[in-house]
Amino acid sequence: MLILVGQGNPGEKYAGNRHNIGFMVIDEIARAHSFGPWKSKFQSQNAEGTINVNGRPVKTLLMKPQTFYNETGRAVSEAARFYKVEPENIIVFHDELDLAPGRVRMKQGGGHSGNNGMRSIISHMGQNVRRCRLGIGHPGDKSRVMGYVLSDFPKADTDWKNELIDACARSAHFLAEGNDERFQTEVLRLAPAPKSDPRKTGPSE
Repeated sequence: MLILVGQGNPGEKYAGNRHNIGFMVIDEIARAHSFGPWKSKFQSQNAEGTINVNGRPVKTLLMKPQTFYNETGRAVSEAARFYKVEPENIIVFHDELDLAPGRVRMKQGGGHSGNNGMRSIISHMGQNVRRCRLGIGHPGDKSRVMGYVLSDFPKADTDWKNELIDACARSAHFLAEGNDERFQTEVLRLAPAPKSDPRKTGPSE
């Protein structure tokens, strides 16, 4: 079994935030792969379904933890214990300040790099969880980070954001077969990152 987790904050207030791009990807995977209805369990909104890998259905749980971003590990560990899923079969989608907008990098092992959601997951599950780092760019100054991630994506980011979310959903079968490198390559092929930061060339926020 596979568990796919989106990082984000619950509630309409946060729905369009940069911090919630993980939730957005999970929602699109649910839609694209015809997952079942969302249900509340494990301190999370969950949807069950399958992702086809060469005609073989891989049972998958989608999670949008309702614990708020910094406590995601509590929900993930609860589901992992219930289904007896090992960390290497858990993939976390989260925003990444250290990648330019639209860039994507898969990672397994290593530290949390200052991401408090990943800090929580690693503290509960260890470092072997797989993660999909979704680039949102950096505001340029550490003092502006909180306001930046808790702000909605501006209109200038709409195209690359939607293409990236769609590409992640369309390429999810590579994650289900354990081929993270192929997933990353395919996402970047389907949704090439902007050559320049659209926030600096497009309309202001």
